[in-house]
Amino acid sequence: MTTIDHITLESADPASAAFYDTAFALGSRVRVRASDAPTDGFRGFTMSLVVSQPANVNALVDAALAAGATALKPAAKSFWGYGGVVQAPDGAVWKIASSAKKDSAPASRDVDDIVLLLGVDDVKATKAFYVGKGLTVGKSFGSKYVELETSPIKVALYGRRALAKDAGVAPEGSGSHRLQIGGDAGSFNDPDGFAWEAAAG
Repeated sequence: MTTIDHITLESADPASAAFYDTAFALGSRVRVRASDAPTDGFRGFTMSLVVSQPANVNALVDAALAAGATALKPAAKSFWGYGGVVQAPDGAVWKIASSAKKDSAPASRDVDDIVLLLGVDDVKATKAFYVGKGLTVGKSFGSKYVELETSPIKVALYGRRALAKDAGVAPEGSGSHRLQIGGDAGSFNDPDGFAWEAAAG
């Protein structure tokens, strides 16, 4: 299984790293690096935090908003569970979600899974690219959605327009993704320009 050690988000304001420490406390899994690379609109990806119950969704959303995030979709029930979407001060879009619809324990900010969703132009073609790079497909739903077998951070491919709709943002965007994926898959750019870098050690 491919190891994804960390995600690096690039920001014009390196001080935005404090947001992640305050709001989500993900440690070294999510890093911030200074960058003034031009970017505009939707950056083509979202980060998801999967938690065990609605109370944990609310706790993380509230912490994010208190730390300076903007609400894109208020936390609410849906047919698949419970979740909400926020945009961090650096522009990255975060979805916090649970498949549970009822609480079973006191609220906490514990995160079960971190998932990086890449919005791509052609899911099948990008899937083939990653298979060619040696990554293994875990789940595949035709041209709609593909999960790659990665750990501890999970990576999935989704159509760009569908991902933007799910996040509550317009799909248009240009310039840098301001994202680096760090792990043991090597250094390369995928067909949609998402950059992977070899993690030190």
